[in-house]
Amino acid sequence: MNSQNQIVLSLGSNIGNRLEAIELCISSIHNEIATVVKVSNVYETPAWGFQSEPFFNCAIVIHTTKSPQKILTQILKLEKQLGRVRGKQEGYQARTIDIDIISLNEDLVETENLQIPHNQMQNRMFVLLPMQDLSLNWIHPKFKKSISELIQACKDESECKLVKKLVSPIEKLKLQNFNYIAIEGNIGAGKTTLATKIAEDCNAKLVLERFADNPFLPKFYKDQNRYAFPLEMSFLADRYQQLTDDLAQFDLFKDFIVADYHIFKSLIFAKVTLHEDEFRLYKTMFDIIHKEMPKPDLYVYLYQNTERLLANIKKRGRNYEQEIPAEYLEKINRGYLDYIKTQTDLNVLVVDISDLDFIKKQNDYIYLLGEINNRLN
Repeated sequence: MNSQNQIVLSLGSNIGNRLEAIELCISSIHNEIATVVKVSNVYETPAWGFQSEPFFNCAIVIHTTKSPQKILTQILKLEKQLGRVRGKQEGYQARTIDIDIISLNEDLVETENLQIPHNQMQNRMFVLLPMQDLSLNWIHPKFKKSISELIQACKDESECKLVKKLVSPIEKLKLQNFNYIAIEGNIGAGKTTLATKIAEDCNAKLVLERFADNPFLPKFYKDQNRYAFPLEMSFLADRYQQLTDDLAQFDLFKDFIVADYHIFKSLIFAKVTLHEDEFRLYKTMFDIIHKEMPKPDLYVYLYQNTERLLANIKKRGRNYEQEIPAEYLEKINRGYLDYIKTQTDLNVLVVDISDLDFIKKQNDYIYLLGEINNRLN
């Protein structure tokens, strides 16, 4: 998964129920466009650049892999859906909702229809004050100034009255009440992508399996009988070492831990790949190690049908995975589901994602977050 962009949007409304319009806009962006991870206070400010009713303004931070051009297209569409009517007359106008892209990471974007950072942000206190609430370590790429420095230099003397403190949709989920979440799934199910996105969006420490460094993996896919046992033993040792280290190291700046695997996957794969006598020896070693491993507060299994798994494997293009047979994936799926049935003392969430696309469809991702959050109850 590509690292997500951090985009700041400025929201404003001065027609009708302004607070309701702001809150509906935030909810719509979160559910349909991109994940809203931070929300500023709402301020009442006078209309800027024209005579009209005062505005309610706030700023939000969104995470997304979409391009700024794609975001612009989607927020213009959302403005129209929320009742904004753009008149033909020139200049500023009253509006039910206004959404502006203020910043994209610390990048400069200059196109015919898009300038980032917004070319007027440094002159508008109703943009700078809400952005300061977001507590971003952000420097303007052109002026080389922080938000606090831009505020000090701003000549806008408009009064900004605090109206209400809002909570972001991510904060409302309370995922930080978990200490450790393990996300599992078959090869190509999307567990690493989901774990990475949750970690970025919810301020979690991310633990990713180090499969790419295993020298036996490419050899195993070419000759399973010869390399299955050394592969599974090396995976077991590496998973034990990594989880022991990462789960023991508390991060003061993160709210919880999310991993894209659980140690028990070692036994599931070994049962499929090893001969009976090898598996007995392997299980003896596994049982010794497993006793020492902490259990996750939530174990999420992403189920995908074999057709989707094969398509995902082909799409991500790892050469050594391209010859994986369908029956192998089916055995792994059965192994996981059989394991889950036996875990009466483990908090397990099984989600069938065969018809979901949480990478491209924001509402599918929000659905998954909701399912995870429901386990808190």
